[in-house]
Amino acid sequence: MLGVTDYDAFVIAFTIFLLIPGPGNLVLITSTTKGGLQAGLAATVGIILGDQVLCWLAVAGVAAVLTAYPTAFQAVQWVGAAYLAWLGAKMLLAKQGSAPILNIKPYHYLRQAFFITLLNPKAIVFYMAFFPLVIDPVRQQGLLTFGFLAITIAALAFIYGLIATLLTHFFAERMRRNPRAGFVLEKLAGLCLIGFGVRLVFTR
Repeated sequence: MLGVTDYDAFVIAFTIFLLIPGPGNLVLITSTTKGGLQAGLAATVGIILGDQVLCWLAVAGVAAVLTAYPTAFQAVQWVGAAYLAWLGAKMLLAKQGSAPILNIKPYHYLRQAFFITLLNPKAIVFYMAFFPLVIDPVRQQGLLTFGFLAITIAALAFIYGLIATLLTHFFAERMRRNPRAGFVLEKLAGLCLIGFGVRLVFTR
């Protein structure tokens, strides 16, 4: 199919990749909890846009460049880690009843999710390592083949984000009846963001 050797395997593998806990999942859940369905969908679009940028950077061979120049790769890692840690610290320091950290307008949720996704260089490596496994070097059609995979990635991310947003919104409505529980969850989310940032730097 357009030079893709095992499309079903690609869909399954990427779906599993989406399910793995990470900063993207956390910001999606937090955005929906704070701003409702509109915020969750905006964050989903931000994640999709970030994934698309990383996907096409991988196609362009950026991952190979980052691998060849470890200093550049580490610089991206540190920027991503600092951004996650900054968000996590703001959530930890926020007082109960204060304005939500991931809130204001849908655009802010989108931008937040976009940069969190974009500043995860390991995703570039994932795409760079995985694409060769499902592309037939003989039958591949260049940009058409990669474009087909990019559209598939966007569609799967949207479906996943929509389901996660709906489920989170359903449970968030019940959490709002218990402000104390929501406050504790916000602190846990902040700790998780800091933890993801640390892992981004020190996990190889």
